[in-house]
Amino acid sequence: MAPGLVDTPPGATTTANKSAFPDGLKTSGQHAPDYTLVKPYSGFPKEITGPTVWQADDYRDSPERWTYSFNESDIDEISTAADRFIQAGTPLTGITKDQFPLPSLSARMAALRKDLVDGKGFFLFRNLPVQDWDLQKAAVAYMGLGTYLGYFVSQNGRGHVLGHVKDLGEDPTKTDKVRIYRTNARQYFHTDGADLVGLLCIAKSQSGGESDIVSTHHILNILQRTHPDVVETLATPNWYFDRKGEVSANQEPWIRGSVIYLENSPTPRVYARFDPNNVTSLARFNSGPDARIPPLSDKQKYAMEVLEATCKAHALHMILAPGDIQFLSNSHVFHARTAYEDYPPGAVDAAGRPCRRRHLMRLWLAVPQGEGGWRLPYPDSGEVKRGGIQVDERPPACPFDAE
Repeated sequence: MAPGLVDTPPGATTTANKSAFPDGLKTSGQHAPDYTLVKPYSGFPKEITGPTVWQADDYRDSPERWTYSFNESDIDEISTAADRFIQAGTPLTGITKDQFPLPSLSARMAALRKDLVDGKGFFLFRNLPVQDWDLQKAAVAYMGLGTYLGYFVSQNGRGHVLGHVKDLGEDPTKTDKVRIYRTNARQYFHTDGADLVGLLCIAKSQSGGESDIVSTHHILNILQRTHPDVVETLATPNWYFDRKGEVSANQEPWIRGSVIYLENSPTPRVYARFDPNNVTSLARFNSGPDARIPPLSDKQKYAMEVLEATCKAHALHMILAPGDIQFLSNSHVFHARTAYEDYPPGAVDAAGRPCRRRHLMRLWLAVPQGEGGWRLPYPDSGEVKRGGIQVDERPPACPFDAE
């Protein structure tokens, strides 16, 4: 069954009341790995090959290999589908592939889905006319495209399946409480909590906020040659990851796991799940007389430094303009963001329009293993809306702007 359809797909286990969850499916949420499926470093390949391994030089001067600019016909097709969906009055949390028909673009989206999951793992669309549309239409068009790639999962404890990357003035040093996407601080190389992540640029900053991506598998090949001890540290399941208070009843405030894993399959691929800000924010639990988990070891600190430096040295750099949509695979692509500064109040652009603050709409999309997704060493790998962040019975929400 294709992603985005209303009927509950085979393998779905986290079902829910359709009055709150329109498709009858609830985000599975954060889980510790199934430790019986976590393979030791000795089983990891010394050299990864295939289309998931790439270098920045392969693409830096060849944008035609990883970008596509929507033409007038594409935009008409997307705009028509968005207008019809809005006129129907269906809540955006209930948008489906059937409700967003793309007769011409659907084949391109199907090929993109395959390339994101099993290929190079990244792509950039350009030219969606978000400056001519209001936020509602931009959100509908964006989520409509997303239905062709995967299932929306919640990105925070408030159930946001449409997220917003925007500086809300929160303190980025309070890493135990603040999610960095709500600040203008630098984001280190990391993955997000779903199979795929999408970013639609609504407005760009005055300076900074640029995107860097790397092939996780290329980075691991380098580290296997230069720092095999670091790879072994990353593969050892003694890391603790902060839930930052986004927990359901009776859950621990952290998760223990690895940074990299092997798939649970006869021919396993290397899979990554890591955000350094969720590792360094645990001082309240790993220090003092009431410490409940161990602090980062010297080996772990060193591994983080080497991983970040290696990613930074081999990154493909890109700048998102309004109307650009970046899609990435979290399984085998690390991404980062530079710090940024917004335009001052009252600033206008060359056309005399007020300059808006940097604003990206974000999607987290699940691609379950029953529909071609990776076989992950997690207990929810077989669920449709695997991953994401789910707090108790919080229903999905689609705010059109940051809140």
